[in-house]
Amino acid sequence: MRIAVFSTCAYDRESLEKYNTGHQLVFFEHPLDLQNVALTKGFDALCVFVNDKADREVLSALKENGIRLLLLRCAGFNNVDLDAARENEIKVLRVPAYSPEAVAEHAIAMILTLNRKTHKAYNRIREGNFSLEKLMGFNLHGCKVALIGTGNIGKAFYRILKGFGCRVMAYDPFPDKTLTAEGLIYGTLEEVLCEAEIVSLHCPLSAETKHMINNETLKLFKKGAMLINTSRGALVAAADVIEALKSGQLGYLGLDVYEQESALFFHDLSGDIIQDDLIARLISFPNVLITSHQGFFTREAIQQIAETTFSNADSFVAGSPLLNEVNS
Repeated sequence: MRIAVFSTCAYDRESLEKYNTGHQLVFFEHPLDLQNVALTKGFDALCVFVNDKADREVLSALKENGIRLLLLRCAGFNNVDLDAARENEIKVLRVPAYSPEAVAEHAIAMILTLNRKTHKAYNRIREGNFSLEKLMGFNLHGCKVALIGTGNIGKAFYRILKGFGCRVMAYDPFPDKTLTAEGLIYGTLEEVLCEAEIVSLHCPLSAETKHMINNETLKLFKKGAMLINTSRGALVAAADVIEALKSGQLGYLGLDVYEQESALFFHDLSGDIIQDDLIARLISFPNVLITSHQGFFTREAIQQIAETTFSNADSFVAGSPLLNEVNS
């Protein structure tokens, strides 16, 4: 098949070319949207990432251009209008699991960095400042952690937390029996958030979960608690989090995702003025750590993404069962 690959960086090109199973690939650095959908003419399929836009208008244009297959090189699919895809007879295949440990470990790294302030200590030492003032952290052992979402990533995160000796309580509409057997306690969202010292989000974005962290739910946290989001940016109402940081209700914030990240993440904007006032305000807080959707970024995960993407493409061409198809 001839596949147009959007939102590509150097590492995407390298991994996709390395694990290609015989398809013709053409790479585009910019994301897919209505303005550049004309670029898809002459292709059989598209390969897109988290910030590519596949709404009804785009999908309709894709059908006119002869596109039959949309390959997502990610697990999430909230950027795709699945009803429109079905109506336009475009199959949507995803990578449901790629090294869930990668994202779970990144969430842990953010917790440890914010807690023990290693990023600040690193900068101090380089300037010859060996003071410990304002670097005090807290023990993770015995800490109450609210785990929101216990899919593959949440499960990996929980098992790491067990090693730290944390007291974990989880919320998920579909509790995992293997985790309950391991001792994980599930509760309602309110029960889980109540007096939590660390809240970590590991759930998909849907109508039910959008802005689940807001003014009301933030009040349930223990004062000075930590919030970590390595899932989807829109789970968090950024304006509400800013107010919680200003009041001290929220003591630490770690974000690997951001609701308006498509205009920012994966780009070098070091020479530009950031036009997004919310993220500019967040960056200004000394107790906020933001990474640019980096959680998935390990050698193992990149390899698995490429291999599964081409396995999906090969299954489509061969007429084999589409094990990773996403339906509305």
